Amino acid sequence: MIPKVAGWKKDRVSQLTDIFTSEGVVAVVDVSGVPASNMIDMRNTLRDRMSITMAKKSLMKIAWADSGRPADEFDSLLDGAEQPCVVHSSSMNAFEIFSELEKTRQGRPAKAGEKFPEDVTIPAGPTEFGPGPIVGEFNAVGIPAKIDKGKVAIQKETTFEQGQEISADLGIMLSKLGINPIEIGLILTGAIEDGHIFYSSDLDLDTDGLRQDIISATSGAFNLACNVSWFSSITTPTLISKASGEALSVAIEAGIINDETATIIISKAKNSALALAGQLDSSALDEELLAALGAASHSAEVAPSEATESEEAEEAPPVEEEEEEEDAGFGGLGDLFG
Repeated sequence: MIPKVAGWKKDRVSQLTDIFTSEGVVAVVDVSGVPASNMIDMRNTLRDRMSITMAKKSLMKIAWADSGRPADEFDSLLDGAEQPCVVHSSSMNAFEIFSELEKTRQGRPAKAGEKFPEDVTIPAGPTEFGPGPIVGEFNAVGIPAKIDKGKVAIQKETTFEQGQEISADLGIMLSKLGINPIEIGLILTGAIEDGHIFYSSDLDLDTDGLRQDIISATSGAFNLACNVSWFSSITTPTLISKASGEALSVAIEAGIINDETATIIISKAKNSALALAGQLDSSALDEELLAALGAASHSAEVAPSEATESEEAEEAPPVEEEEEEEDAGFGGLGDLFG
């Protein structure tokens, strides 16, 4: 006698077969440990971008075989998934799906019998708890604690290793410390896109690091192009600006008078004259030079006269020659491109 197959199983296999034969990316995610309420919220958040179909592994494998795909491919996707479900998207690639599913990861308190998925370290130092029975509760689960300055303090750094079983009391005490070691979420184990199998490790890209590498490489290429005078639509404005600044600096040093340099050269000459006059006896100067020197001296004294009491010990900056300002403003390649 042939056993009768439940109708809902046939429907689910048919649904999965349609998914496996449709265009787009097919992925398997592990949802073990995710509470029903969290699962509903996650599915609602992702509903517009991907479908999430729950089914038993046996039904998934039947549908996979009916779709004409190799059985070993699906076994690779199922590897590591305790409670798998099927994800399908026709608008996102495998990397985008992985990135979206990673956002669903969250921690929850540990239950009795569960194991640490990775090492958990509790640092030494004070806690927010006041004196009381909680000191003994910490010590009972292997977290050494004592009263210090009116607060419960962890005496030394304590580490629970990956794979170590968690007791009910330990789970409670970790939760009181704000440590939720059990990670839940829609954790992708593998995906197939255009016949290529991607595992989660293949899809976990450091996009921020890649972006910084691209920015650094672009900046380095731009600096190199400017230093070797490589003209392009990107470097030409900078090269012209640099050449203009260097030409102006050379013209000023050479004393070439034109509309651009006249004001600067006259200003330099005036400053040089005032600097020289300042070295002479006042009897050798006419009234105009004395007035000019007096104005320069007054401007140099304004800053310290208006300073606060804490700054009165500082001397007024001397009048600098325009030549130094020009040198600072028209540097070479190192100033422009670091």
